Amino acid sequence: MQKKKKGTRKGFSTGACSAAAARAATLGLVDGVIPDVVECQLPNEQMVSFAVVEPQLNGQHAHAVVIKDAGDDPDCTDKAPLTADVRVLKDSVNQIILKGGEGVGTVTQRGLGLEVGGPAINPVPRKNIEENVRAVAADLLKESGLEVTISVPGGENLAKKTLNKRLGIINGISILGTTGIVNPYSTAAFRASVIQGIEVASNQGQDTVILTTGGRTEKFVMREFPELEQACFVQMGDFLKYALNTCVTEKIQHIIIGGMVGKLTKMAQGETITHAGRNAVNTDLLAELSRNIGVPDDVCADIRAAETARYTSERMEELGLVSEFHQALCQMVITTLRERYPDQFSLRVLVCDFEGIKLAEAAIGH
Repeated sequence: MQKKKKGTRKGFSTGACSAAAARAATLGLVDGVIPDVVECQLPNEQMVSFAVVEPQLNGQHAHAVVIKDAGDDPDCTDKAPLTADVRVLKDSVNQIILKGGEGVGTVTQRGLGLEVGGPAINPVPRKNIEENVRAVAADLLKESGLEVTISVPGGENLAKKTLNKRLGIINGISILGTTGIVNPYSTAAFRASVIQGIEVASNQGQDTVILTTGGRTEKFVMREFPELEQACFVQMGDFLKYALNTCVTEKIQHIIIGGMVGKLTKMAQGETITHAGRNAVNTDLLAELSRNIGVPDDVCADIRAAETARYTSERMEELGLVSEFHQALCQMVITTLRERYPDQFSLRVLVCDFEGIKLAEAAIGH
């Protein structure tokens, strides 16, 4: 078999590995033995086999570990032991209670879409962990509930290499992943694939390219523009500069950008590589945009002091200004990009929420 080129091997998210460990431990309670290999359904509905280590079974408690393989993504959580402890709860029929253990961060502030005081386990991994546990424990859950504790020994040290502390997540890493698959976004190989995608669209005679920051935003814009060919849609990840430069080289006439509040804020503040680890979100800019649409000074001060763009979205929801704020953000992205790329293409920017629902858009012609 031909060996894959270095730099393109996909890996698995912390969420997928946690779900696999939880499924393996639950199988131990159901079957009386924890498997060496477990089949786990990812959030994208793929079934994938994971090796299981450190199996322990003690009556009503099972313990299993899956070692994370990040593929070719240079991720600090590569080789981290994603650990699940599953315990039978006699008095909670059909309930699954998810907890965070050692090395999983605790959320201390709003703006992440997670409960303050709870574990930093994102919504998609939460759902995926529960679905995998329920898939193998249907009979057991008719008589009792299950407590699933996800932990990452060493996670507190790993978190020092992430932005978690600044985001208000303390004492550990976050359990992440929207598809379960980790694409090597940070590598030259992925950057090359972005450029290639735009070249393919150009070679097919397309005059429009839709750039998205990831899988959720791509699904969103595909629903918005069903008339466009598949080749027009290019996931650029964090590589805005390379994508736009290639569009100019290829003489693409119309560019549409689909994103969520965090990445669009990075674009609005002039970041050409929008990776979370590079520069922080400019909350001064978010506060100024908010002030311009009539947000009270005290709320603007809270926004300025926050660490995430998502926090601003949450405050706008409370004030009933979701559409106005996101419209202003889209307009700011256009203004910033227009300075760098004057009159080289028409530009349209769309923003969706974390469920892929459209919030606003702005556009400018040649």
